[in-house]
Amino acid sequence: PFATHAYPSSIGNSTSRSSPATVPSPLSQFASGAFEPGRTRVLYISPLKALNNDIQRNLNEPLEQMRKEYGYPGITVRTRSGDTSPGDRQKLLRQPPDILITTPESLGLMLSTVKGRMALSHVASVIVDEVHAVVDNRRGVALMTNLERLADLAGEFQRIALSATVNPLDAVASYLAGRDRSGTRRQVTIVNPPAQKHLSFRVRFPTDARDAAEQGKKIWDPLADDFRDIIEKNQSTLFFTNSRRLAEKVTLKINQDQIGPLAYAHHGSLAREVRHEVEQRLKAGELKAIVATSSLEMGIDVGHLDEVVMVQSPPSVAAALQRIGRAGHRVGETSSGTLYPTHAFDFLEAAALSRAIDERDIEPIKPLRGPLDVMAQLIISICATDPWPVERVFELLTRAAPYQDLSRSQFDLVIEMLAGRYSGSRIRELKARLSFDRIHGTIQANKGVVLAYYNSGGTIPDRGYFQMRHVDTGGILGELDEEFVWEATIGDTFTFGTQHWQIHRITHNDVIVRAARPGSSTPPFWRSEAFNRSFHFSARIAQYLHLSEEELSEHRAEEMRRRLEDEAGFDACAAGELAEYLSRQRAHTGVALPHRHHVVLELVRTGPAGYRG
Repeated sequence: PFATHAYPSSIGNSTSRSSPATVPSPLSQFASGAFEPGRTRVLYISPLKALNNDIQRNLNEPLEQMRKEYGYPGITVRTRSGDTSPGDRQKLLRQPPDILITTPESLGLMLSTVKGRMALSHVASVIVDEVHAVVDNRRGVALMTNLERLADLAGEFQRIALSATVNPLDAVASYLAGRDRSGTRRQVTIVNPPAQKHLSFRVRFPTDARDAAEQGKKIWDPLADDFRDIIEKNQSTLFFTNSRRLAEKVTLKINQDQIGPLAYAHHGSLAREVRHEVEQRLKAGELKAIVATSSLEMGIDVGHLDEVVMVQSPPSVAAALQRIGRAGHRVGETSSGTLYPTHAFDFLEAAALSRAIDERDIEPIKPLRGPLDVMAQLIISICATDPWPVERVFELLTRAAPYQDLSRSQFDLVIEMLAGRYSGSRIRELKARLSFDRIHGTIQANKGVVLAYYNSGGTIPDRGYFQMRHVDTGGILGELDEEFVWEATIGDTFTFGTQHWQIHRITHNDVIVRAARPGSSTPPFWRSEAFNRSFHFSARIAQYLHLSEEELSEHRAEEMRRRLEDEAGFDACAAGELAEYLSRQRAHTGVALPHRHHVVLELVRTGPAGYRG
């Protein structure tokens, strides 16, 4: 685990490592007499809104015990996200909770309204959970800048960031801290306990799957048999896949020919209520397995897990550690993870991943800096309700780490664009978004633009999905990709969320479905599900190929197999598959295995009639 905590400082930026006891608890202010009912003192920010309700539930019980046993005051906890009803949002503004749990986007929206700023004007501590998920993207840029807006509103406050997989620590800590009003870097303390989590990682490939592949058959039925054995052995198992389609496919294969469902699917295209029900059933012991995507990588509470099973290698070392770490989550327990490769190159990725996991060699995060598109959104949000001096806006933005190197010329060009300098063009998006009073040097957002900002997803783009609704109740079951819907016709059946559905009607933005009988239905597909393997992970694969070339060139394939079994956690079948795959590569090309310093190219000549020779 990693944590930073930042305070304002007049002596510059210093970094130190110390025990967790040196970091005061945000709750200590309630016991020290700083408690004032109706004022939000602690702000908890999670990049995943599904975590919010879990955090609230896990806080309420210990807070009630602290009130009874130690005399703490009654501390209220509320959540605010895109799933919060309008009525609950208004209640939250009228009666601010002592602890508010929210998302980066909801924080930005609250800072854009008068009542929202009033509710946040007494914040003394901010906790950013799973900080690794926002540091290298636009969500993080908006969040870090909005923290400076909050500091401008509420005064300096304690900042705490949490993560189990983040590297390098110093860069992330500095990114979170930013600068105070005097332009001085805030003091930062890094808490990095030396104790490491115990992991058990293995790579399996059933012999039945190998035999099926050699006969040209699909491997999914043999894999599903192995998955069912794991589910039967464990009390609770979490399967991870790299795409929603594969999650649905694996769930379908596991439940095929079974009396009742053994596993349920869990991914971002399922309705929130469906996902929540699946999580609670696993936690309560009513369900033995979930097949998920990265939707369950971060700490959503699904109870104790005996084992994590990954179907195909994840795109990064950090993602693998996050997934394996979901099992054996209690202090002192060993996290058990099993990886099932499904194609030849997947075995190579698994071998490189195994060594990186053993060394805890996670990808270095490079904080994103200076995106002007996000800055345009932030400027609209800042001056949404009141005119702001341009100079003050520039000073506020450059206090945040993402914009500390922002030049005045870039800032002025963005202001000019938002003020309609290019509105004479035919590009509709370049119309004036704010009013620029050049005499007094102030800017204020136009009314229509503010409404558009409220309705937008901020830095999360609209995916353009169709809502999948039940024909009888109209309830939302999930989301379907528009291309899948375009290719579908009324009467088609498909599997979704462990159930079979038939299309009853298709409207301009909804797909109306009814329950269907089990049959040979296939899961829907979603576009843009391909992932990019990290450069760090790719370098580890190239390094492994370089080392493997030395063994194969000296005819030590059998030694490679033994090393995979003894050191990398491979079973005999998986080790044999990888050794044979690399041997076939050398035999086919007639040259050494490719790596960072040896690139192998294949030339294919095509004749006039398309003949390849």
